[in-house]
Order: sequence, then C-alpha cells, then structure tokens
Amino acid sequence: MKLGFDSDLYMKMQSEHILERISRFDKLYMEFGGKLFDDMHAARVLPGFDKAAKIKLLQKLRDKAELIVCINAGDIERNKMRADFDITYGSEVERMIDNISAMGIFINSVVITMFTNQQGALSFKQKLENRGVKVYIHTPTKGYPHEIDTIVSDQGYGANPYIETSRPLVVVTAPGPGSGKLATCLSQLYHESKRGVKASYAKFETFPIWNLPLNHPVNLAYEAATADLQDVNKVDNFHLEAYGKITVNYNRDIEVFPVVSSILTKITGKECIYKSPTDMGVNMAGYCIVDDEACREASKQEILRRYYKALCDLKIGRADEKTVSRLEFLMSKLAITPAIRPVVEAANKKNEKNNSRGAIALELPNGKIVTGKNSERMSAAAACIFNSVKELAGMHDRQKLISPYVIGPILDLKTKVLKEKRNTLSLEEALIALSICAATDATAASAVEQLTFLQGCEAHSTYMLSKTEEAPLRKLGINLTCEPEFVDNALFNE
Repeated sequence: MKLGFDSDLYMKMQSEHILERISRFDKLYMEFGGKLFDDMHAARVLPGFDKAAKIKLLQKLRDKAELIVCINAGDIERNKMRADFDITYGSEVERMIDNISAMGIFINSVVITMFTNQQGALSFKQKLENRGVKVYIHTPTKGYPHEIDTIVSDQGYGANPYIETSRPLVVVTAPGPGSGKLATCLSQLYHESKRGVKASYAKFETFPIWNLPLNHPVNLAYEAATADLQDVNKVDNFHLEAYGKITVNYNRDIEVFPVVSSILTKITGKECIYKSPTDMGVNMAGYCIVDDEACREASKQEILRRYYKALCDLKIGRADEKTVSRLEFLMSKLAITPAIRPVVEAANKKNEKNNSRGAIALELPNGKIVTGKNSERMSAAAACIFNSVKELAGMHDRQKLISPYVIGPILDLKTKVLKEKRNTLSLEEALIALSICAATDATAASAVEQLTFLQGCEAHSTYMLSKTEEAPLRKLGINLTCEPEFVDNALFNE
C-alpha cells in the first residue's frame, strides 16, 4: 500500500493543538466524532493513518481527561448496528467501556439521550448499573432548537441531571452519529456556568477535513460514508464571512451553528468566542497528508466499496434507494466505475468458470490476483485465503495444507453430530484446521505465518457472504466487497 498520511506527525500536532485549547479554560468539553476505536474509514481513505489514533491521543492525555459515552435511547430500542463490525450500538458501548478502561483511561459515565420511556433503554441502563457503570438519563430538551431562553433554563438543560466531572478535559464520545454528544456537552456547560466554572466546548471530528477542497475525494468519501444520513459537505459560510478563508464543514454543523452560538452566548453571558463551526474544531489531519494522490485513489476505492455495501443492504432490506442514488451521484462526480477495482472482474470471471456457484478474488500486496471458488469441501472464502497464503509462501497450487485426517472428522461432526446442512469447511473452520496442522506440519505453519500479510488487501465476492464467512475476513483486515446476489435460494443463512 502506498502511504499517503504521516500518523506520527498527526499525533504530535493533534495533541499539541488539543492541549492549547484546554489551556484557555477551567474545563473543556470536547465532542469526539467518528470512531474512537478502529477508525477503519480513516485508515482506508488516508493510507498510513493509525486506526487507533484517537484512543492513543486520549492515552497521552489520560491524566487530564475523563470520558462520557452517549447513546441515543431510540438506537438502543431499534438495535441500531455499527455496520463495519455488525454489532449493535449497545454492544459497541460495552466494547468501548471494556477497551478504554483496560488502557487506564477514566470513564466517568454513560448518558442515555433522547429518552422517552423506551423499555430497551431502561433494560440497558440496569445492565450497565449492575456492572458498576454510572448511567444518566437525558430527555429531549424543551424548546430546542429555537426557544433559546427556554433551552438555557432550568426547564431546558437544567432538567437534565448534572454529571460530576473533575478533570480539565471531558471527552464526550459515542458509538455513532445522532447519539446526543452536542446536547450533552451544552447541558453540562449550563450546569458548570451555574457553579461558576469557566467551561467551554470544542469538537474533534476527522471528516470532512476542513482545509481540503470541497470536492476532494477524501471529503467526498465522507459523504459516501454518511450517504444514509444524506450528509452534504459545504463551504463554511460563517468562516468565509469572518475571516475571508474558504473552509469545509458538513451541512448539519453549519445549519446548527447559529443555534449553538446563541446557546453559548446565553450560557456565558458573553459573545460566543467562535465565529464559525470550523473555529470549534481542533482537527489537524489535513496538515499530515504527505501524498495527496495516494489519498485520492484510496478515497475513490472507499466510495466504490460503500456503493457495493449499499447495494447489498438494499437487497436485504437494510437500506433504501436514496442511499444508493446518493452514492451513484458521488461516483459520477469522480468518474468512478467498478473497473478501478480489479478484483471485481477477476471474481466474476472465476464465477463464470464455476458455473455461477460463487467465487472470490483477492489482490495480494504485489498486485497479483488470487481466486477461490465454492466446492464440495471448502467455501470460496476459505479456498481464496488458502490459495493466497500458498502464493505468498511460494508453494505449489496443488499443495495440500490440511491433512485429510483433520478434515474428515470436522465434516463428520458438522453433518452427523451437529446436523448442519452444509458439509463444506467455512473460512473460520478451515483456519482452525490449518492451525491444528501447523503444530506438526512445517508447510502448514509457513502458511499460517503468511496470514498477517493479507492486512489491507482488497477482495470481491460474487455473492453476499454469511456472517460466519465475512467476520474472519474482516478480522484479517481484508477490505471486502460483494455483489448484491444470494448464493442460493435459502432464506436463512448463518
């Protein structure tokens, strides 16, 4: 992969900028947008970006920082999913708490926002409290967004419970957008003001990158990532008017800025220190791009990946035509077609030779494309990965990696004991069998060693994979796309 981003420089510049912002106030409430852990989108569109950059920044600042995690009660109730890990927002909050706590970073509490008596939210609250996590409930703010006097009163933000905090930096994060981070920050500022604390607000959002052009592929890739929300990047007209400089922000931040500015003015009793949404941000990512062309190409690939994902979601009822149309519009802007993704053509050709029974193609780090097909003994995903590690290890294509003495008992267990209909090895089963063989077979051990080199490789499937097939590919760090097709007529696929 051609690197386009200097992550070390980013960590240095970002931490310095955040510390400078903290120094202006007694306490700073900083909204962390995007993914705190595993920021795969940033890593894909900015090659070289450390997907754990945000949490590493927090680790550097942990003596000064504490965290509040927000989750929308409605998202809990409808089991909203984090698409890249296929887990609910509630599960993601639990994962965040476990991982962040293990890094020595203090988690203050969880806030359930927009609460209107959802039973699922109450059950989630009890579950967290039973494990020793402090949970607060915030209801919709009375008068929001236009009745400023009501919003900034005991009937508005004052109706929310005050969250006791003790450190100069309070990071407010969430499992995804629409979780109520901004409202939580502003509610806290109201309570801090009543207690005589000089507190303020800032926002740390990686995308869109404010000092890249409006239609730069990196910024358009952000629009692709939020196509379901119909987000649109715009020139920050407030910044242009105040400073005469063109910067980029997204529509929701620009639209809400007059309201936020008025609320901050009302809370502090002084003119808002920020002249624009861009002023509120602390993002330094734009200064750390070292190869613009590499980031442009990576972003085009990401837009195409998002398009395939939307087509598959539409097929299974998780997306609508609006999302697909939005992505098609972005693709047309940059003249993106499936031809820029070589694995698409390779997979489809392999599928034709396999009588449309399903195939997968994977592009290795050296540019060579390897394929795999569904067969009587092995899934296409398993075959493709095995063929890939053989190629990386310099083995002959016909080299057997798993002993028949291992495969046979596994297949017997699946069909005769567990009564499964499918008698082929899935990718996960094949990898476990390979690791067993590696204990006594040097060839299998060599194949296992090659698996780490698949990180960041591109792959395409001619059909939508089941969760049990897709999950191992994701864990291997492979960027997968799928045709919006079912491999068979079965309605239920594990």
